Amino acid sequence: MPAIKTFLNRHPDENGKTGFQELPLKAPCPKSSIMVKASFSHVDQWVFDLDHTLYPPHMYLFDQIEVKMTQYVMDQLGVDRSEADRLRSQYWRDYGTTLAGLMREHGVDPDPYLVEVHDVSMAHMEPDPELASHIRSLPGTKIVYTNGSAPYAARVLEARGLDGLFDGIFGVEHAGYRPKPERSAFDTVFEQAGITPRQAAMFEDDQRNLAAPHDMGMRTVHVAPEPHDADHIHHHTDDLTIFLRGLV
Repeated sequence: MPAIKTFLNRHPDENGKTGFQELPLKAPCPKSSIMVKASFSHVDQWVFDLDHTLYPPHMYLFDQIEVKMTQYVMDQLGVDRSEADRLRSQYWRDYGTTLAGLMREHGVDPDPYLVEVHDVSMAHMEPDPELASHIRSLPGTKIVYTNGSAPYAARVLEARGLDGLFDGIFGVEHAGYRPKPERSAFDTVFEQAGITPRQAAMFEDDQRNLAAPHDMGMRTVHVAPEPHDADHIHHHTDDLTIFLRGLV
């Protein structure tokens, strides 16, 4: 099935508040909306990424984490900022995350890293009651699975007003510190969570992390400002709240 783009987006105004703005594209017709909802009729298990999926990029949370990751690389490896940024980009590209590269190339202990880089302010986060309502209405099992840590994810969910809605919160530590997009990471977490891929959907901002779920038989939704044309992506939306509104 071709990717489905959502044509309404919630953009922050000059004061940082969000409002609905119609994009210069045709809104999907009722028939296409019905088809999208029908394609989830078999789904009763819902897997959500965290960063830039359960909150939008303009809330400036991951920006703080990136600064801390760069500083951690500088401190651990004794390199300057430019080299730390280069290594972070290389490790993200080659290993999936900065942490995975640091562990494999330099034997870095993952636990202190996860504590340090996720010690960030939640001041920019805003609750989303509508998103909470839609997630609550989804049938069956709902989990969060992030390449960050589970304690960090719990803080984000609380700040977004989404705490208490999920049956489990899984971080990279639950996958033996193997990151998405590795298939073995998904296998490990899904076994712990009791996820049956052919009954499940995956929501994720990094398109690379949808390849394995697609191969496992999951319904895949790319949550990102721009669509990515790839066979392993069934749907695209730039606003998770609007997309879920069409499913419940």
